[in-house]
Amino acid sequence: MHAKGLSKTFTLHTQAGIVLPVFEDVELTVRAGECVRLHGPSGAGKSTLLRSLYVNYKPTAGHLFVEHLGEIVDVLAAEPWQVVEIRRRTIGYVSQFLRVIPRVAAVDVVAEPAIANGMPPEDAKALAKTLLARLRIPERLWLLAPATFSGGEQQRVNIARGFVVNYPILLLDEPTASLDAENRQTVIDLINEAKSRGSAIVGIFHDEEVGTAVADRIFEIGQSTLAVSEMSKVDDETERSRMLA
Repeated sequence: MHAKGLSKTFTLHTQAGIVLPVFEDVELTVRAGECVRLHGPSGAGKSTLLRSLYVNYKPTAGHLFVEHLGEIVDVLAAEPWQVVEIRRRTIGYVSQFLRVIPRVAAVDVVAEPAIANGMPPEDAKALAKTLLARLRIPERLWLLAPATFSGGEQQRVNIARGFVVNYPILLLDEPTASLDAENRQTVIDLINEAKSRGSAIVGIFHDEEVGTAVADRIFEIGQSTLAVSEMSKVDDETERSRMLA
């Protein structure tokens, strides 16, 4: 994935048309098999950039090139139906919150993206159950609607849904925010497994332990400037802390 010249502003039409710039001229390349961590102060635009990469927010300017079904496509120039197809097959997204149709069983919520990508329903449900079990969702809950679950349980269902397809590109918005230590480790394992399969991953990780365990590079988002800093996989925790500060 390669973002070039990406800019985003918001126009507040209900407040005299005030224009709020968020980021400008962002250039970011994420290679297969690596994880880039978006890092910066609160309000710097991390979530907005992540949503722009998924085209939930359409950038004001720039290009977003991805490899989709063997061809390089500029997602920002694509037709709406193409964007839907790119999201279905190429770009996965795990948000902080689970948004699903009420009364649909958790196992079906997780299996749906795999079925939509052509996996036989029985196989998709078997994979969904495996992921739910790994994320410690009790089997007695699998046939219940996740709207009745706790916040942490809903987040784990959301994570399982995001990892049920081997997306070439995966966007993660604080995937461990509501999780305990055991489930955080499981998510670390899932991210590293996705990297080993060749997924290009961009994520927001406020948990330093998680960020350190999965990120190969840091994309630093400041209030006025954007820069890329490298984080090597070394055991020098003092150096890592300095780079993450």
